[in-house]
Amino acid sequence: MGAHRIAVIGAGYVGLTTAACLSRLGHRVHCADLDQSTVDDLRHGVVGLREPGLAELVAAGLAEGTLDFGADNLAAVQDAEFVFLCLPTPSAADGAADLGAVHAVLSQIGPALREGCVVVVKSTVPLGSTRDLRARLDRAGVAVASNPEFLREGHAVTDFLHPQRVVVGASEEDTARRVLDLYRDTGAPTLITDPASAELVKYASNSFLAMKLSYVNTLAELCERTGADLTAVTEGLGQDERIGPAFLAAGPGWGGSCLPKDTRALLHTATEAEVEFPLLAAAIQTNERQAGRITGLVAQVLARPLRGARIGLLGLTFKAGTDDLRDSPALAVAQALATAGAHLRGFDPGVPAGQERIGPVGLVSLAELVAEDADAVVLLTEWPEFTELDWPGLAARMRTPLLVDTRDHLPAKALAAAGIRHHRLGHPTPS
Repeated sequence: MGAHRIAVIGAGYVGLTTAACLSRLGHRVHCADLDQSTVDDLRHGVVGLREPGLAELVAAGLAEGTLDFGADNLAAVQDAEFVFLCLPTPSAADGAADLGAVHAVLSQIGPALREGCVVVVKSTVPLGSTRDLRARLDRAGVAVASNPEFLREGHAVTDFLHPQRVVVGASEEDTARRVLDLYRDTGAPTLITDPASAELVKYASNSFLAMKLSYVNTLAELCERTGADLTAVTEGLGQDERIGPAFLAAGPGWGGSCLPKDTRALLHTATEAEVEFPLLAAAIQTNERQAGRITGLVAQVLARPLRGARIGLLGLTFKAGTDDLRDSPALAVAQALATAGAHLRGFDPGVPAGQERIGPVGLVSLAELVAEDADAVVLLTEWPEFTELDWPGLAARMRTPLLVDTRDHLPAKALAAAGIRHHRLGHPTPS
């Protein structure tokens, strides 16, 4: 496969991963972002995102001359055979995806695109957007294709270079095959379809995972009230090959940059199409009540009102392995605890050192310090290093040796040996 000249617009999480990985696959990639300070850092190999392997790929691309960065979108696309749009599509107030950034960039670069170029929409966009963008572009010699990303934070590089599937939606099969050719060396299964179907694959995938998580969080509550053991229940569920074990872990809720936004957008699309989607609506509602449920559970195991209680929080990011706080369920729980009157102290390995507060949470420099004079400690993010904490030392620091583990992540025997009363979601509340 020959090297292609590719422009990537947007150096955020998806854009930078796309640019660095396409460079790794042998293409010549220019990544543009309007934030000059971000561009300056990237030109020096400084990557501000916490993503395993990404900084190394950027450094390799810079050294080999297959990757460069700039702040001029027009200069980036001048000679590009493919232009990847990796721009934010945040939720509007009604749940619809806001395509303002995509429209603005397309309007800017449209006249500068070379004949035969393919604009590849990597951003998550609603059904019909790719066809709409093609109409807005109004360039007979320029094609537009949908190529949704399926990147998990903390695994993005692996997911891009070793994808489970590559989906391309285009009005012309030749256009789709040109885009697929960029991924040939990954050896991944491929799907060529129409643009609207490709767009729906992304929303359908994330929304299904969200429904699965809300389902297991409700099962956890049912187990707590009936005496069933969630660990055994999910093990039995996961052994059914029609269901599988993935996304069957209870937690404080689902969050991050994708699931909340994509579920709201899909529900909005269904509503606009006059299609009832009660399953998805219920999954969203279940997730929205999860922070309150966790807060009530903390009050229940404390057996006292939360007003004035000192609560230590282990983890604030939406999941381990990332520094992403966007729509973090941990922060939703923190806000609910604070609203109930609790005083909060927290630690997260992904939060930059020196930061003093995140919302209602005062930050400390070591995990052990969240336990200082605490009435309870609540684990909210499943960082591996939390399993190795000095539990007797934590117990000695606490006013009440009580820990609520919302991820079922910590070693129960070690906690019991340290004299810490330990509650896990989906298990009877300790007396």
